[in-house]
Amino acid sequence: MLVDDRWVVVDVETSGLKASRDRVLSVAALTLDEHGRVGRELSTLVNPGCDPGPVHIHKLTRERLAGAPTFDAIAPRLMELLDGRTMVAHNASFDHSFLRLEAMRAGVEMPTTHRLCTVALSRRLQLDLPNHKLSTLASHWKVLQANAHDAYDDARVLAQVFTHSSRLARSLDLPLPVVRCTERLSLYPDSVPRTECGWENPGRLEFDAPLVQGMRVVISGDTRLPRLKLAAAFTAAGLDVMNSVSRYTSLVVCSNLSSNSAKVRRARTHGLRVVTESHAIDLLDSVRAGTLKGGRPAVAVKPVRAPIQTVVIKPWHDRRVLVMGGSHAESVLMRSRLIQLGATPAVNLSAGVTDVLVLSDGEGDPRMPRVVDRGLSLLTPVLIDGALNIEQPVTARPVRRAIPPLVPRGGAVDLDPTTTSLSVNSSWHARDFDPINVDVVAFLLNSDELVISDEDFVFYNAPSTSDGAVALTIDGDSEQGIRIDLSVIPHDCSRIVVAAAIEGDRTFGDIGAVSIALDGSESSIATSVLDAATTERTLLLAEIYRRGPGWRFRAIGQGYDDGLGELAVRYGVEVDD
Repeated sequence: MLVDDRWVVVDVETSGLKASRDRVLSVAALTLDEHGRVGRELSTLVNPGCDPGPVHIHKLTRERLAGAPTFDAIAPRLMELLDGRTMVAHNASFDHSFLRLEAMRAGVEMPTTHRLCTVALSRRLQLDLPNHKLSTLASHWKVLQANAHDAYDDARVLAQVFTHSSRLARSLDLPLPVVRCTERLSLYPDSVPRTECGWENPGRLEFDAPLVQGMRVVISGDTRLPRLKLAAAFTAAGLDVMNSVSRYTSLVVCSNLSSNSAKVRRARTHGLRVVTESHAIDLLDSVRAGTLKGGRPAVAVKPVRAPIQTVVIKPWHDRRVLVMGGSHAESVLMRSRLIQLGATPAVNLSAGVTDVLVLSDGEGDPRMPRVVDRGLSLLTPVLIDGALNIEQPVTARPVRRAIPPLVPRGGAVDLDPTTTSLSVNSSWHARDFDPINVDVVAFLLNSDELVISDEDFVFYNAPSTSDGAVALTIDGDSEQGIRIDLSVIPHDCSRIVVAAAIEGDRTFGDIGAVSIALDGSESSIATSVLDAATTERTLLLAEIYRRGPGWRFRAIGQGYDDGLGELAVRYGVEVDD
């Protein structure tokens, strides 16, 4: 056993993507020291007592899992390996949430207090790679991946990838993206996966009136029938089952009319009908035909609020430039001039930086020795001003993979019609002192620019919509992302807004530039750098919105001085006092 193995590299294979519903099928954990040496190991299959889900991916059939131990049997040893160590995983929030909920089911405390996501670390390093998949990182670091989607092999590969990546981060004086585990998770009741409803919402249920197809139903509290089975009966009758009460809800169903649950209280505030489970089941016998939705998408898209700008390849399109020194105003000005040249301003001294623009006092920056060691080009404001009138870059550099097109603030790009899987990933200056807590969130909006229900607000306490269409992904201390599956976005959603909010009294003026990357499943599509914020505590980063039969991405960069609660209210979210 190693005495200084402060890390534990973890990988899990699961029966699905939702921790509150799906189960762990296999788990591997390897303790690791600062030199990359593996200490203790655990690798085991887990009998989940349920359907194993996508066998074609993980190859774990019912037969293979039948003789495996249950999670409560392996929990003591696993918790011992986790105790006192920082958990390292690829998409760490995913693995952490599954293990934590399995521990809750087993009645044990998961001791992990901090975790590190290797996706966030890879993004911070800005390696010259098309994407941040484990297979891509393994190939880059020349690590043999023998059996993808096998928990032990993935953990073994990840341990080597993490060792190489952390060494590079240390050589660049980049802090590692370790975050606290602060999610509030619960096992019950089950949320209902959102299912597209083919009928228009006819409004609320009036007294003694029948149900009509398209009505929106919310289930509250414990029910006699299992919640998901009850929801399936409503869906089969043509009703639209939601998880939260809003102005668009038609009725709320609960087992006890005297219930004082939050959903029932909100229903009464809105003047909505609250009916018992048995009454609702009786009403299913006489559901009236509703009005089918028209041609899809059946939403009216508002005019774009800013002129669409064409993305033009400019002379410095292959440069990633870090600005060092200078005042906030000077840095903002020079970054804007770099963008005019087509360069992408960097937020950290990452492996992808090609040049450094030195402003006043920049020579004294503690990162300067690293800049000199790497032989990076040093630029001056005079050179930048002169370069605005030239056609060619001033210095030659090694050929690199093309940096994705830079979209200016307010600029937009149309998405390829075949693209369905997207991520809007944001990053800002990483610091290992005086950290600023930033939360990236998303709103799914209808044509009135409002959420249809509170579950269309994705944030740290509700990290995914019930259907998985939009979810929080990477979770570094200065990297966060929103994953979007356009193939399952509801047709009444016309726009997805991605925003960021700062806790406390700090502002985006303290953060500096925010880098945005629009990533597809295989490579980046576009980038944007949002700057010039001063007193704002919330910032609209980007939006994905319908344009005709397709989708379009727009960089926003609009800020507000108030907080996340006020921003949510403006989009129709009902925020409890």
